[in-house]
Amino acid sequence: MSRGDLNEVEWRILKGLLPIEPENRGRGRRPEQNRSIINGILWRLRCGAPWRDVPPKDGSWNTIYRRFRRWSEAGVWETVAVTLAEVMADSGHYSIDSTTVRAHVSAAGGKGGLIDALLAARGAGSPVSFTASLIPSDDHSPSI
Repeated sequence: MSRGDLNEVEWRILKGLLPIEPENRGRGRRPEQNRSIINGILWRLRCGAPWRDVPPKDGSWNTIYRRFRRWSEAGVWETVAVTLAEVMADSGHYSIDSTTVRAHVSAAGGKGGLIDALLAARGAGSPVSFTASLIPSDDHSPSI
């Protein structure tokens, strides 16, 4: 098992959400190597590399790509994301992502743009917060 591969607990949870079990999938031949294909999909999403660069230990890159694309079109990944979010909320485990965008000082004084967008988002009920700090107009720093 590689560093980014699914462990047993993660695989047990994810396996029930994917259309790879007989009760969850349609007709046709039963897919093989499901866990390694999922590991290949996760590797590609984590690294951002081309599909052809997926490690051969996870299976054929073409099989991995076709399964990912088929499940994307069928809405499987949305279902997985919603279900995992509900499970995490019910168990009290939360995954919080924080993103910070920094702008140059001169970006705050332009006509329209950032300020108008933030105020419009705030009025629309979006959870946007904006903190402005004043920069001294003197030539020396405030610590002097």
